[in-house]
Parts: sequence; C-alpha cells; structure tokens
Amino acid sequence: MLNLVQNEFVKIFSVLRSYIGFVLVAVLMPVILWGYGLGAQHMTLDRMGSELTNNFLIVGNVANGFTAAYFIMNFFYIHIPFLIVLAGGDIFAGESARGTFRLYATRPVSRPAIFLAKVIGANIYTILLMLLVAVMSLGLGVLWHGGGDMLVFQDGILILSQSQAWLRFLLAYGLAFYNMMLVTAVAIFFSVIVRNAVGPVVGAMAVIIFSFAITGLPLEIFDKIRPFIFTTYFDTWKYAFYEPIDWQLIRQGVGVVSVYMLIFLGVALFIFRKKDILT
Repeated sequence: MLNLVQNEFVKIFSVLRSYIGFVLVAVLMPVILWGYGLGAQHMTLDRMGSELTNNFLIVGNVANGFTAAYFIMNFFYIHIPFLIVLAGGDIFAGESARGTFRLYATRPVSRPAIFLAKVIGANIYTILLMLLVAVMSLGLGVLWHGGGDMLVFQDGILILSQSQAWLRFLLAYGLAFYNMMLVTAVAIFFSVIVRNAVGPVVGAMAVIIFSFAITGLPLEIFDKIRPFIFTTYFDTWKYAFYEPIDWQLIRQGVGVVSVYMLIFLGVALFIFRKKDILT
C-alpha cells in the first residue's frame, strides 16, 4: 500500500495543474497581508464602534497577525475548494484518458487497494495545500504584523490572548482540513464516472457552486433543505472562535461532512470496482 500511495503521489505532482493552487496561495497570501496591513487598523476600529473606542484605551496594533489570519479564513474557505478539485478530479479520469488503467489494473493489486491509494494520495495533496494556506496566513501573518491579543467580532467582541489564539487556530484549521477532504471526495466521485480530465473538475465545481448558492442565498424556500446541504457546514471552523466553544455545532458539522464523505467515496468505489477499463 505504501508503494501504491507513493506512486499516486508522484503521478499527482507530475501534472502541471497540481501546482496551480500552491503557486496561487504563495503569490496571493503576501498580497492580501500587505493590503491588510494598509487598512486593517482603521477597519477594525470602525467595527469596534465609536462608543468602545471613546471609552476604552486601545494600546498596540489591534490588527495583528491573528486577526489577519482570521480575515483570510473568512475569505478563503469558499474559494479553496476550486483549487482542490484540480488534482482530485484528475486522479482517476486522467488515467482513463491516457489509457494507463489497462496496464495498471492488470497488476496483482485489487481495485479497492488501487482506489484507497488514490484517495490517500489525493487527501495528502489536500492537506499539503491547506498546510500552505495555514503557514502563509497565520505564520507569515504573525511574522509580518506581529502577535498579541486577538479580536473576534462574533455576536459582540471576543478578546483572546495569544496562547488562546494559537489553540483556537489549531482547532479551526483542523476543521477546515476535514471539510476540504469532502471536496476531495466529491472530485474523486466525478473522476471515477468521467473518462476525460476536464469533466470531473467541471462537475465537482458545479456541485460546489450550486451548494454554496443554496446555503448562501437568504431565501425562505431554502431554509428546510439548507441543513442537508454539505456546504452549510463548511464554516464550522468559525465555532472554534466562540466563547464558549460550541462543541455541539462542531460535532453536528463533522457528522454531516463524514456522512457525505462516506456516500461519495462509497459510490465511487462501487462504480470503480464495476468499471469497464477495456473500452
């Protein structure tokens, strides 16, 4: 299995499109942090309101690296799925398009083992991309804008100490990583069905965009179905910054994401085991 996973990992990074997400994050993050440093102090003070700023003494930079990372997470959790599907959508369909499955599937390795190796390889790619986002947003943000107390605007103003902020971000990134693994599962599902490398990317993106539209539009007609749409729970990382932490909502989000992940991967495995590789 280790050799299979290593083989899949090499194949993923042999395709140029797999580097698009890493290059975009590496270029975009410094630009966002630079722009954040120019106007974030005034923006943060404006959100605090004139009553608080007039009655309390504000010492130091309230727009530090922690608030910058929180700001970036609010923006990036919607857009990062589109970078993930570029690799996950190609992992099965790319080999079908190149005709390499005919040779691959004749090796003395079961199809479930091949499927598991590809799932693990795709998720390693996802984790590496998310780690880069974490390092570039939080690590570079703290180095650039400094640390200190973190202000969170969530039903009021929550002030977290620096030690608390590190722990909250650890939980938040863990939840974000897990949610993006579901995006990988969606991409793998379409990759098994389609025989070209473009179709799975388009299909996965279409499902994600549709789901985000249902969960994001403030229309009463969607209220009853919104709890059953998986993108509804893509912002569960925000609960890591609640006081107290809402573990019930976190467990609910993780549970729904897990069910969807098992469904997409289970159906994909069923199709892959029955898939005709000779035509």
